[in-house]
Amino acid sequence: MNMEETAHRIRPCADDYVTVFESPDPQSVYCYSPAIINLPGGRLVLTMDLGGKGVPDLPGPKGSRKGFITQGKVFVSDDKGRTWQHTHDFPFMHARPFLAGGALYILGHCVNLMIIRSDNGGLTWSEPVQLTDEGDWHQAPCNVHYAKGNVYLVMEDIRQHDMTVWPVSEIQPVLMRAREDADLLEPVSWTYASRLTAVDAFPSDRLDYFGVPFFTENSDYLKGQLNCPPVGWLETNVVQFTDPDHYWYDPEGRTFHLWARAHTGGTGFAAIAKVVENNDGTMTTMLETTPSGKRAVFVPCPGGQMKFHLLFDEVSRLYWLLSSQSTDSMTRKERLPAERFDLPNNERHRLQLHYSTNCIDWCFAAIVSIGASPKQSRHYASMAIDGEDLLIASRSGDARAKDAHNGNLITFHNIRNFRSLVYG
Repeated sequence: MNMEETAHRIRPCADDYVTVFESPDPQSVYCYSPAIINLPGGRLVLTMDLGGKGVPDLPGPKGSRKGFITQGKVFVSDDKGRTWQHTHDFPFMHARPFLAGGALYILGHCVNLMIIRSDNGGLTWSEPVQLTDEGDWHQAPCNVHYAKGNVYLVMEDIRQHDMTVWPVSEIQPVLMRAREDADLLEPVSWTYASRLTAVDAFPSDRLDYFGVPFFTENSDYLKGQLNCPPVGWLETNVVQFTDPDHYWYDPEGRTFHLWARAHTGGTGFAAIAKVVENNDGTMTTMLETTPSGKRAVFVPCPGGQMKFHLLFDEVSRLYWLLSSQSTDSMTRKERLPAERFDLPNNERHRLQLHYSTNCIDWCFAAIVSIGASPKQSRHYASMAIDGEDLLIASRSGDARAKDAHNGNLITFHNIRNFRSLVYG
């Protein structure tokens, strides 16, 4: 490659990072679930959790279905992310911070839904409160939406099952709503939408013509075989279309769309549903339809095969998508590098950014960061807007990581003047 070609290569726009947390033992303590928020006074708050057999115990129930102990952590930064202070530990996982009524909350799960509150910007916290007393909850730190004085977010309940593989086909994304000015530590403050599992919404035996599922499905783990759990959805974001020209715009503002990771064995799709608020305040989950009357479940989404984060920017009026870039999903598994994790659609070391006016037509904006090898992940990231900058918290790994899934770092990245990436 000559000098001119090198000069025109796309380079990651935020490869430099600050390490917020580093595992003390990469082989038994793994770094998961980063989420980030910027507070009105300029403070940044980052949450994460640890998993693995080496995680120290915390009081309260355990948050992993595999019997591993999980531990949530809170960090704050008052210097734009250059340095971070650890302020709190909490005994649940898959959590995200959000603001409501002037208070800062962290909501996640430990089998049941759990929540804590801070009234001083994340320095001290309430005792954990259990919001539910049934279910088997799941999620990742996806986005939070505000409308009509309410806060909306999605958690996921896994229906009872007898599968021995990853039960994504039994996951039920549940849109949750609460008044912003309510006490969100009170279980009665929350309203939950109706449930819809993937296997009921789009059973695999009815899918054809676009290659889903890509691999043969198995409901039971078979050692040594190429296993693909039945098709499902998970790690769900919520979006609302406010453009009257959009086919899925609701002039009454009662429709919210769920945008989820699509587990298909392939790449490039998200799975969607919608939730409609009824006159009595209840919320009903259903599939969306196209103008032809056909049901819509799978939609184009770069990186939709992995956990992604959606964020609507009021300034640019664009939806921003932070996701994993896939480059070799059509390579036979046995010919992939030995350090590549799991199936060919599970590439985890390339973090990318796109934008869209409608959540269907995505424009490539930038490569955010690339790990030095397939083992050194940059994935499962979350983002927040801070003025002209896009702040990113990434689940990352270096050469010491156990593998691409079980990384040893939580890293902070900053894309300065991110709106300048918009073109055309």
